[in-house]
Amino acid sequence: MNNTKGFLYNLATGKKQGGVYTLTKFFLFLLSLVYAAAVKIIIFFSRLSAVRLECRVVSIGNITLGGTGKTSLVEYVARRLKGEGRQVAILSRGYKSGDEPFMLQQKLKDTAVIVGADRIRGARQAIKDYAADTVILDDGFQQWRLRKDLEIVTIDAVNPFGNRHLLPRGILREPLSGLKRADIFVLTKTNLSRGSDELKRFLNRINPRALICESIHRPAGFYDFNNPDELLNTDSLKGESVTLFCGIADPASFEKLIENLDIKAALCFRFPDHYNYSEEEFKRIAEESKRRNINILVTTEKDAARFCPQGIPCNLQRILVLRIELVIKGNDKERFDNRLLTLQPL
Repeated sequence: MNNTKGFLYNLATGKKQGGVYTLTKFFLFLLSLVYAAAVKIIIFFSRLSAVRLECRVVSIGNITLGGTGKTSLVEYVARRLKGEGRQVAILSRGYKSGDEPFMLQQKLKDTAVIVGADRIRGARQAIKDYAADTVILDDGFQQWRLRKDLEIVTIDAVNPFGNRHLLPRGILREPLSGLKRADIFVLTKTNLSRGSDELKRFLNRINPRALICESIHRPAGFYDFNNPDELLNTDSLKGESVTLFCGIADPASFEKLIENLDIKAALCFRFPDHYNYSEEEFKRIAEESKRRNINILVTTEKDAARFCPQGIPCNLQRILVLRIELVIKGNDKERFDNRLLTLQPL
């Protein structure tokens, strides 16, 4: 399975050329045409029967596969609305192991997080059981059957649209013309990209009415997996050699953040997105680290949400978790907040 994912990733990013790759690209391109036609039909009929809920609906999603930082933005929006006295609930699909909704629930203890593929049912439950006046759709851009009051699309500034092909030839979940539906674009990880001016111009051409904001993902500190309430500052590992391991969509951004903190990643282990670790894998990571005299392992919050404490060997090196916060840059924060807070309860 991992080899298949790697093969498809190399196709989507153009890292491999010639031979079998050329033939496979052509075949996948034909499939992407079928996929595009199917998506357009689904969108058309879904919007004909779209449902209007008895609450405000804020959607936060993306147009590509992979990590664009939308979960951090969901947290930010929920906190901002809660700070204004709103009754907020988060609706999540709960993909695979459910790490994202679990992480949100741990951070937003006073906010209902409802997991389920049927977002309409989840929203009605939020209204009935939690008196929600606003629901936030986590990964909601492709929820075409719901009428939304605010459509926010996150775009990874490092790799906005892959090769601009649809699945399975590329990483686009729907045609780029779908971006015309957006009210706000939030460019994420702009601190890891070389500049976003060209991307902004492209988005402006597609959707000149949408607000475009820049954001960064900033390390807030580290915490011990066994003691999540005590946050260590970002300088606590400066100059140290550590082992990094993660199973997320964009491991390179995690590794880059660690590197920018002057921490030496002596070993790096990458696993598939939403990966569930076994005890054997923990042991392998530990043994290879010990051979390199590394006493600290560092991972992400999404990974930590999937750990089963019983599956972690008791003699494993210390596991630290990097906590990340999303920061909307400069005047963009005020513009974003003003747009968000124009939504008054029904």
